[in-house]
Amino acid sequence: MKKLLSLLLIYLLSVSYTLAKDVRFVQITDVRYSKQNNSETIKKVIKDVNKQKDVDFVVFTGDNLERPDMKVLEDFILEAKKLQKPFYVIIGDKDVNKYKDLSKKDFQKYLKKKLPNYKTADINYTFEKNGIIFMVVDGAKDVIPSTNGYFKDNVVEWVDATLALYPNKNVIIFQHFPLVEPEENESYKTFKSQKYMDVIKKHNNVKAIITGHFGINKEEIIDGIVHITTAPAPNYRVIDITNSDSKNPDIWAEIKNAE
Repeated sequence: MKKLLSLLLIYLLSVSYTLAKDVRFVQITDVRYSKQNNSETIKKVIKDVNKQKDVDFVVFTGDNLERPDMKVLEDFILEAKKLQKPFYVIIGDKDVNKYKDLSKKDFQKYLKKKLPNYKTADINYTFEKNGIIFMVVDGAKDVIPSTNGYFKDNVVEWVDATLALYPNKNVIIFQHFPLVEPEENESYKTFKSQKYMDVIKKHNNVKAIITGHFGINKEEIIDGIVHITTAPAPNYRVIDITNSDSKNPDIWAEIKNAE
């Protein structure tokens, strides 16, 4: 009887391990791509990322282009498509300018047209991987671009409504601008971020907010949420979420360098 119970326990543990809903993804940020300046940087990063094992997807968290120009975006996507995994591209302050013929809508429509994993041309959207909800939240300005982030009221309302849809799911948020600034810098400050923070506190499902923008590597846990800021390419992060079907998943963020 004891032997039978032992065998049953081993079986249940093995099944539990097999069904574990873990996710590994790579974050790349602030590439600031142009053929003249940073083409070699992104090539090195992509080559290095392609060597990483068991990666589910890659996310570029903003300032992908040196300047807001459709041709630069086209060239950037051609390079990014050399990744051997699906990837997502988040808009940063350097990526768009409505008066230079690259609005946020144009940017997102181009991604939908060229990337098969894009199901929507919406600026703010969600996708799911292994039971985890990933949210892309836009804080860039394309009418009067600046290095200061600003999450508009309708964006914060969308965040609130979307989080309410997934009370029993773990949520990871991707955005370019940090809510918890890794250092004091008035030029990079996010305006009126408290309303957004208050919405996050209403819900218990946000586990991490992953950003770029400030040009440094920093991790900080506030109210149970891991705030991760990553330095520009050739830095990148490999992020593992384990024990992901529990209310307190483990989040491991390892800094890599492609040089």
